[in-house]
Amino acid sequence: MEIGKIQTLEVIKEKEFGIYLAEPGKGKTGREDSVLLPRKQVPEGTRPGDRLEVFLYKDSEDRLIATTHTPLVTVGKTAVLEVKEISKIGAFLDMGLEKDLLLPFREQTHPLEKGEKCLVALYVDKSGRLAATMKVYPYLSCESPYHTGDEASGIVFEIKPDMGAFVAVDGRYHGMIPKRELFVGLRLGETVHVRVTRVRQDGKLELSTRDKACHQIYLDAHEVLEGIRRHGGCLPFNDKAAPEVIAKEFALSKNAFKRAVGHLLKEGKVKITEQSIILLPDGKEKNASGRRKGE
Repeated sequence: MEIGKIQTLEVIKEKEFGIYLAEPGKGKTGREDSVLLPRKQVPEGTRPGDRLEVFLYKDSEDRLIATTHTPLVTVGKTAVLEVKEISKIGAFLDMGLEKDLLLPFREQTHPLEKGEKCLVALYVDKSGRLAATMKVYPYLSCESPYHTGDEASGIVFEIKPDMGAFVAVDGRYHGMIPKRELFVGLRLGETVHVRVTRVRQDGKLELSTRDKACHQIYLDAHEVLEGIRRHGGCLPFNDKAAPEVIAKEFALSKNAFKRAVGHLLKEGKVKITEQSIILLPDGKEKNASGRRKGE
């Protein structure tokens, strides 16, 4: 019998307050290893010799106990759980059972608030109790069903400025947004929509929060146009500016910025000078046919 896991056990004894369960075939050998399933959870008509699927955990008095309720997470797996209470020893999470799950402060990667939802993994601590951790990296799988170009959602669980943002895709699979793609500020615990840009040989996913270039260029061009307007119609740098300057102003890579400016230039909406990008008057913009307005 393993704490924190769903398993099939055999009914070996019936009492007024519930039934005792043991590993199939072992309850008849005189072994004392058994666990109580409280009467209120015993399915109607259950008799000795029947087998039930249960989850094992420790109750408030630190006794091993069984439940027929299905938990929201099992040992070695990850799940998004809601914070029910913040105490002196950590946060208590709703894991779908009568007893809440402790997330110790030392296992938190950022401060939590009541009602917040967080990605955690379930493990057995040194005292043999179930506990949660937000340090989920070792618990994620490299065997995802995703391919290059697929879209998915994930939760940011770690950010390393020199590497990128680590994302649990579907809350289960290893993913990372590389540093070169980090042009938008992300927060720990944030849910992000991502696109798979590469599946590495080890199965881990490289991700981007940006759309494919052929679609993204229209969004980027709009952002650049709005940025020029914020500067009164004259951006104080052109497409040869340093990547840091572009990233700070538009949260774009230099290549994405150059593509967006090129698109605006082709549309006749801007002109480039040695030191700036200037918004052209409406009368100078091209219409859908490619001609200048008024021509």
